[in-house]
Amino acid sequence: MDPILIVEDEAAIADLIALTLEHAGWPCRIARDGKYAADCIETGHWSLILLDIMLPGFDGYELKQYIADETPVIFLTARIAVADRVKGLRMGAQDYICKPFEPEELAARVEGVLRRTGRGNTELHAFGVVLDPVARRVRKNGEDIALTPREYDLLEVFLRNRGVTLYRDALFERIWGELPEEGSRTLDLHVQRLRKKLGWHNEIKTLYKIGYLLEEGAP
Repeated sequence: MDPILIVEDEAAIADLIALTLEHAGWPCRIARDGKYAADCIETGHWSLILLDIMLPGFDGYELKQYIADETPVIFLTARIAVADRVKGLRMGAQDYICKPFEPEELAARVEGVLRRTGRGNTELHAFGVVLDPVARRVRKNGEDIALTPREYDLLEVFLRNRGVTLYRDALFERIWGELPEEGSRTLDLHVQRLRKKLGWHNEIKTLYKIGYLLEEGAP
Protein backbone atom coordinates (compact mmCIF):
# COMPACT_ATOMS: atom_id res chain seq x y z
CA MET A 1 0.00 0.00 0.00
CA ASP A 2 1.01 3.63 -0.42
CA PRO A 3 2.39 5.21 2.77
CA ILE A 4 0.58 7.58 5.10
CA LEU A 5 1.92 11.14 5.08
CA ILE A 6 2.18 12.71 8.54
CA VAL A 7 2.34 16.51 8.36
CA GLU A 8 3.34 17.61 11.87
CA ASP A 9 6.00 20.14 12.95
CA GLU A 10 6.45 18.86 16.53
CA ALA A 11 9.04 16.08 16.29
CA ALA A 12 7.90 14.15 19.39
CA ILE A 13 4.28 14.06 18.22
CA ALA A 14 5.22 13.15 14.65
CA ASP A 15 7.42 10.30 15.88
CA LEU A 16 4.68 9.01 18.21
CA ILE A 17 2.16 9.01 15.34
CA ALA A 18 4.57 7.21 13.04
CA LEU A 19 5.40 4.60 15.70
CA THR A 20 1.70 4.02 16.42
CA LEU A 21 0.73 3.60 12.78
CA GLU A 22 3.75 1.54 11.77
CA HIS A 23 3.05 -0.88 14.64
CA ALA A 24 -0.45 -1.19 13.17
CA GLY A 25 1.08 -2.15 9.83
CA TRP A 26 0.91 1.11 7.88
CA PRO A 27 4.11 2.59 6.38
CA CYS A 28 4.58 6.29 7.12
CA ARG A 29 6.54 9.33 6.04
CA ILE A 30 6.88 12.59 7.98
CA ALA A 31 6.84 16.19 6.72
CA ARG A 32 7.68 18.74 9.41
CA ASP A 33 6.75 21.96 7.63
CA GLY A 34 4.21 23.20 5.12
CA LYS A 35 6.57 23.75 2.21
CA TYR A 36 8.08 20.26 2.37
CA ALA A 37 4.60 18.82 2.82
CA ALA A 38 3.47 20.62 -0.34
CA ASP A 39 6.34 19.01 -2.27
CA CYS A 40 5.39 15.57 -0.88
CA ILE A 41 1.74 16.09 -1.78
CA GLU A 42 2.65 17.14 -5.32
CA THR A 43 5.11 14.34 -6.05
CA GLY A 44 3.96 11.41 -3.91
CA HIS A 45 1.10 8.93 -3.73
CA TRP A 46 -0.50 8.60 -0.30
CA SER A 47 -3.06 6.26 1.21
CA LEU A 48 -4.02 8.99 3.68
CA ILE A 49 -2.68 12.33 4.91
CA LEU A 50 -2.68 13.29 8.60
CA LEU A 51 -2.58 17.07 8.57
CA ASP A 52 -1.78 19.52 11.35
CA ILE A 53 -3.20 23.03 10.87
CA MET A 54 -0.64 25.29 12.54
CA LEU A 55 2.54 24.75 10.52
CA PRO A 56 5.54 26.80 9.41
CA GLY A 57 5.31 27.69 5.73
CA PHE A 58 1.81 26.81 4.56
CA ASP A 59 -0.87 26.03 7.14
CA GLY A 60 -3.01 22.92 7.02
CA TYR A 61 -6.00 24.66 5.49
CA GLU A 62 -3.84 25.92 2.61
CA LEU A 63 -2.31 22.49 2.10
CA LYS A 64 -5.73 20.84 1.99
CA GLN A 65 -6.47 22.78 -1.21
CA TYR A 66 -3.47 21.11 -2.91
CA ILE A 67 -4.60 17.58 -2.03
CA ALA A 68 -6.52 15.60 -4.64
CA ASP A 69 -10.12 14.92 -3.65
CA GLU A 70 -9.60 11.14 -3.79
CA THR A 71 -6.84 11.24 -1.14
CA PRO A 72 -8.41 11.02 2.34
CA VAL A 73 -7.36 13.61 4.91
CA ILE A 74 -7.60 13.65 8.70
CA PHE A 75 -6.90 16.94 10.45
CA LEU A 76 -4.91 16.36 13.65
CA THR A 77 -4.56 19.61 15.54
CA ALA A 78 -4.61 21.48 18.83
CA ARG A 79 -7.33 23.78 17.47
CA ILE A 80 -10.39 22.45 19.28
CA ALA A 81 -12.98 25.16 18.58
CA VAL A 82 -16.18 23.96 16.93
CA ALA A 83 -15.69 26.52 14.15
CA ASP A 84 -12.30 24.98 13.28
CA ARG A 85 -13.73 21.45 13.23
CA VAL A 86 -16.63 22.52 11.05
CA LYS A 87 -14.27 24.33 8.67
CA GLY A 88 -12.00 21.28 8.35
CA LEU A 89 -14.88 18.91 7.66
CA ARG A 90 -16.50 21.29 5.18
CA MET A 91 -13.20 21.46 3.31
CA GLY A 92 -13.59 17.73 2.69
CA ALA A 93 -11.57 16.11 5.48
CA GLN A 94 -12.78 12.63 6.43
CA ASP A 95 -12.13 13.22 10.14
CA TYR A 96 -10.88 15.82 12.62
CA ILE A 97 -8.92 14.74 15.71
CA CYS A 98 -8.02 17.13 18.50
CA LYS A 99 -4.76 17.04 20.46
CA PRO A 100 -3.96 15.57 22.87
CA PHE A 101 -5.04 12.21 21.47
CA GLU A 102 -4.81 8.59 22.53
CA PRO A 103 -2.62 6.52 20.15
CA GLU A 104 -5.13 3.64 20.11
CA GLU A 105 -7.95 5.99 19.13
CA LEU A 106 -5.81 7.52 16.40
CA ALA A 107 -5.06 4.08 14.93
CA ALA A 108 -8.77 3.21 15.06
CA ARG A 109 -9.74 6.47 13.32
CA VAL A 110 -7.13 5.90 10.60
CA GLU A 111 -8.33 2.33 10.11
CA GLY A 112 -11.91 3.54 9.83
CA VAL A 113 -11.08 6.11 7.15
CA LEU A 114 -8.98 3.64 5.16
CA ARG A 115 -11.79 1.10 5.35
CA ARG A 116 -14.50 3.57 4.30
CA THR A 117 -12.46 4.91 1.41
CA GLY A 118 -11.13 1.53 0.26
CA ARG A 119 -7.52 2.73 0.43
CA GLY A 120 -4.58 0.36 0.76
CA ASN A 121 -4.19 -3.18 1.98
CA THR A 122 -5.40 -3.34 5.56
CA GLU A 123 -4.66 -7.04 6.06
CA LEU A 124 -2.49 -7.93 9.03
CA HIS A 125 0.08 -10.73 8.86
CA ALA A 126 2.11 -12.74 11.37
CA PHE A 127 3.65 -16.22 11.26
CA GLY A 128 1.52 -17.38 8.34
CA VAL A 129 -1.74 -15.97 9.73
CA VAL A 130 -3.65 -13.35 7.73
CA LEU A 131 -6.35 -11.21 9.34
CA ASP A 132 -8.70 -9.15 7.17
CA PRO A 133 -10.22 -6.44 9.45
CA VAL A 134 -12.78 -5.43 6.83
CA ALA A 135 -14.27 -8.91 6.41
CA ARG A 136 -13.32 -9.97 9.98
CA ARG A 137 -11.81 -13.09 8.44
CA VAL A 138 -8.75 -15.05 9.57
CA ARG A 139 -6.81 -17.48 7.37
CA LYS A 140 -3.70 -19.60 7.68
CA ASN A 141 -2.12 -21.30 4.67
CA GLY A 142 -5.23 -20.39 2.68
CA GLU A 143 -7.59 -22.09 5.14
CA ASP A 144 -10.23 -20.16 7.09
CA ILE A 145 -9.88 -20.30 10.87
CA ALA A 146 -13.09 -20.08 12.90
CA LEU A 147 -12.65 -17.74 15.87
CA THR A 148 -15.15 -16.49 18.38
CA PRO A 149 -15.68 -12.69 18.42
CA ARG A 150 -13.50 -12.34 21.54
CA GLU A 151 -10.74 -14.49 20.04
CA TYR A 152 -10.85 -12.42 16.85
CA ASP A 153 -10.62 -9.13 18.79
CA LEU A 154 -7.76 -10.50 20.86
CA LEU A 155 -5.84 -11.60 17.75
CA GLU A 156 -6.34 -8.21 16.10
CA VAL A 157 -4.93 -6.43 19.16
CA PHE A 158 -1.88 -8.73 19.13
CA LEU A 159 -1.30 -8.19 15.40
CA ARG A 160 -1.54 -4.41 15.70
CA ASN A 161 0.92 -4.39 18.60
CA ARG A 162 3.66 -6.83 17.56
CA GLY A 163 6.69 -6.56 19.79
CA VAL A 164 4.76 -4.51 22.36
CA THR A 165 4.08 -5.69 25.92
CA LEU A 166 0.32 -5.83 26.47
CA TYR A 167 -0.48 -5.60 30.17
CA ARG A 168 -3.07 -8.03 31.49
CA ASP A 169 -5.63 -5.61 32.91
CA ALA A 170 -5.38 -3.18 29.99
CA LEU A 171 -5.73 -6.01 27.48
CA PHE A 172 -8.73 -7.47 29.31
CA GLU A 173 -10.42 -4.08 29.52
CA ARG A 174 -9.87 -3.47 25.82
CA ILE A 175 -11.51 -6.78 24.83
CA TRP A 176 -14.24 -7.10 27.48
CA GLY A 177 -14.84 -3.42 28.23
CA GLU A 178 -14.19 -3.76 31.96
CA LEU A 179 -11.43 -4.70 34.37
CA PRO A 180 -11.12 -8.40 35.27
CA GLU A 181 -12.19 -9.78 38.61
CA GLU A 182 -9.33 -10.69 40.92
CA GLY A 183 -7.98 -14.13 40.04
CA SER A 184 -9.85 -14.30 36.73
CA ARG A 185 -8.40 -16.75 34.19
CA THR A 186 -10.67 -15.69 31.32
CA LEU A 187 -7.92 -13.92 29.41
CA ASP A 188 -5.47 -16.80 29.83
CA LEU A 189 -8.02 -19.33 28.56
CA HIS A 190 -8.76 -17.20 25.48
CA VAL A 191 -5.05 -16.86 24.72
CA GLN A 192 -4.63 -20.62 25.17
CA ARG A 193 -7.49 -21.37 22.74
CA LEU A 194 -6.17 -18.80 20.27
CA ARG A 195 -2.72 -20.42 20.27
CA LYS A 196 -4.27 -23.82 19.66
CA LYS A 197 -6.49 -22.69 16.78
CA LEU A 198 -3.62 -20.81 15.08
CA GLY A 199 -1.08 -23.56 15.64
CA TRP A 200 1.11 -21.09 17.51
CA HIS A 201 3.31 -22.25 20.38
CA ASN A 202 5.95 -19.67 21.30
CA GLU A 203 4.78 -16.82 19.08
CA ILE A 204 2.64 -15.29 21.85
CA LYS A 205 4.91 -14.95 24.86
CA THR A 206 3.50 -15.12 28.38
CA LEU A 207 5.12 -12.46 30.57
CA TYR A 208 4.64 -13.79 34.09
CA LYS A 209 2.35 -11.55 36.18
CA ILE A 210 2.65 -8.83 33.51
CA GLY A 211 0.79 -9.80 30.34
CA TYR A 212 1.51 -11.02 26.81
CA LEU A 213 3.65 -10.13 23.83
CA LEU A 214 3.36 -11.23 20.20
CA GLU A 215 6.87 -11.74 18.88
CA GLU A 216 8.15 -9.68 15.99
CA GLY A 217 9.41 -12.01 13.33
CA ALA A 218 8.40 -13.63 10.08
CA PRO A 219 5.27 -12.18 8.47
